[in-house]
Amino acid sequence: MKYIGVDPGLRSGAAGAIDHHGRFIGCFDIPSTDMKRIDAVRTSEELSRLVAGDDAQFVVELVNPMPGQGSVSTGGFMRAAGSIEAIVALKRMTTTLVPPRVWKKAMGLTSEKQDSLEMARKLWPNAPLSRKKDNNRAEALLLAEYIRRMEYVIL
Repeated sequence: MKYIGVDPGLRSGAAGAIDHHGRFIGCFDIPSTDMKRIDAVRTSEELSRLVAGDDAQFVVELVNPMPGQGSVSTGGFMRAAGSIEAIVALKRMTTTLVPPRVWKKAMGLTSEKQDSLEMARKLWPNAPLSRKKDNNRAEALLLAEYIRRMEYVIL
């Protein structure tokens, strides 16, 4: 079993995968075509590469418009989130949508992206998380870890 976390976003989206032991498998930034749309074909191919024939549990951060964000920016962000949800649905694997406040609280995190980056670097020192802008990869991996932990609590 693999766990795939997806942090949606138009310019800042990312996906990350871990195995059932919590070991790092891979991560990538969600590709975009022209900074106005995500590249659905490349995103689907990258997600397929992470799954690589195994069963997978997807978890996608449930996003909402952010206060103070303009309508054009909000529209692009929500379109990207919907595209990612559609791509994951077409994989026909189990998908969970989780609000950021829920998974971050369960993981002992604040809303500070730096906290997520630091935790992910400790959990997966071999993951490509050296840049400050890798915080979205970090959050995708932490989403995957959240759902992995929750699955073991439920069982």
